[in-house]
Amino acid sequence: MSEALNEAAQGAPREAHQAPHEAVRGGPVPAPGRTAAPAPVPSPFAGVLDSAAGGLSRGLARITGTTVGRYQAAVVRIGISLTWLLFLLREWPHRHELYGPDGAWSWDLADRLVAGNHAFTLLLWGRADVWFEVVYTGAILASVMLLLGWRTRTASLLFMIGVLSLQNCSVFVGDGGDNVIHLMAIYLVVTRCGQVWSLDSRRRVRGREGDGAGIALWIVLGLVLAVAQLLGRTGLTWTDGLLPWLGWTPFLWGFLLLQAVWWAVRRYAPGEPRTVLDILANILHGAGLLVIVVEVCLIYSTAGWYKVQGSRWQDGTALYYPLHLDDFSPWPGLSHAMAASGLMVMVITYGTVIVQVAFPFTLFNRRVKNVLLALMMVEHASIAVVLGLPFFSLAMIAADAVFLPTGFLRWAGDRVARPLRRGGGAGAAADGAGEPPDARARDAEDTDDAEKAKDAEKAKDAERPKEAPARAVAGPRGPGPDGEPAPSNLVV
Repeated sequence: MSEALNEAAQGAPREAHQAPHEAVRGGPVPAPGRTAAPAPVPSPFAGVLDSAAGGLSRGLARITGTTVGRYQAAVVRIGISLTWLLFLLREWPHRHELYGPDGAWSWDLADRLVAGNHAFTLLLWGRADVWFEVVYTGAILASVMLLLGWRTRTASLLFMIGVLSLQNCSVFVGDGGDNVIHLMAIYLVVTRCGQVWSLDSRRRVRGREGDGAGIALWIVLGLVLAVAQLLGRTGLTWTDGLLPWLGWTPFLWGFLLLQAVWWAVRRYAPGEPRTVLDILANILHGAGLLVIVVEVCLIYSTAGWYKVQGSRWQDGTALYYPLHLDDFSPWPGLSHAMAASGLMVMVITYGTVIVQVAFPFTLFNRRVKNVLLALMMVEHASIAVVLGLPFFSLAMIAADAVFLPTGFLRWAGDRVARPLRRGGGAGAAADGAGEPPDARARDAEDTDDAEKAKDAEKAKDAERPKEAPARAVAGPRGPGPDGEPAPSNLVV
């Protein structure tokens, strides 16, 4: 007992001397009878700026360093050009009545129309029937060029000129599908829609980018433009055209000049100048693809909200009336059978409005967006069969394809190319789909399969030594399977 008392007496001063040092190291010691003050709550905004800066830098690197949505751009290119080509071929026997001198809208009226709205058309450059045949046939050839992806940049410009030349000359011909083709033909000019599934990509794989076909094509187009401008043809002005201060003449000459600069840089300055041009082309391509996305959303949102205001759409009977019109009943038995079912008419009427209004709000939810996208494509396919509007439906399906997932597009492209590979041997197997050999390594940037990204990260973490801490996976928008950033749901 005495030894314990002696140790307690000797330890008390030591603890008293240590208390100030502990207070300095661990913070103020609360007075007897008082509880310690709670630790400050961390700010919920801590690290927000760093995360935003990191996301912005990754986004800029992806937009400038890669071609975003190249599969989506390719399928839009193929769909729109195929739709316009099929329309021109089907209307070949009636081309003079639709767009030619025998039409209800005469060329004198077309002259007055173009003088007022400053639209561009080649048909008014000459009044002879031969010139009309040249323009109509040229529009068909431009559609084939764009469909196959041969000299895609030049083909996209010629395709746009062909579409504008025919559609701007007559206001009696056209529907919603023609308007979609009109708009997409303009937007495709600024996109790099020939990166995959094209003859251009096939030629790049084989290392034959330096042939003279493209140069000869540019020289011919430049000579035609110079002669037309010297002759003072309609529409070739410097100030009236695309914009109030930008006419068609500077636009066309500027396009040819950019082609020449691109060729010169690739041939004589393949280093940093080529990199800068690629960055600018990627930015312009991304902007064009974004405009296509916004345009499709505007089409559906405006159509849906206008339908909401109609009394027939409100009471669920809107579908009943076109099913009884002879002009929209290619299969009268099918139309009458559908109209006889009140439940089917009501479900399709309300479902159409719901899908069109809701679709723009689902772009950032991949699963819901894909479901509504499939429903809209089925709806357009049904319109093509039931109402007899195949070209309108094809144009809308082609525009909707900008939202298709990259994984699905690559799978579909592989299915289509597999028979070609079997028939073409080893050479076709290397480039049957028209993709460069390193396409698979770069496709991680376009894939929207978040589950695969997570599995890849888990596999990498499992291979690390057990003593090393596992690296956290950054959620559904984490890195792709090859370590590259995953794409935005807005495009894929």
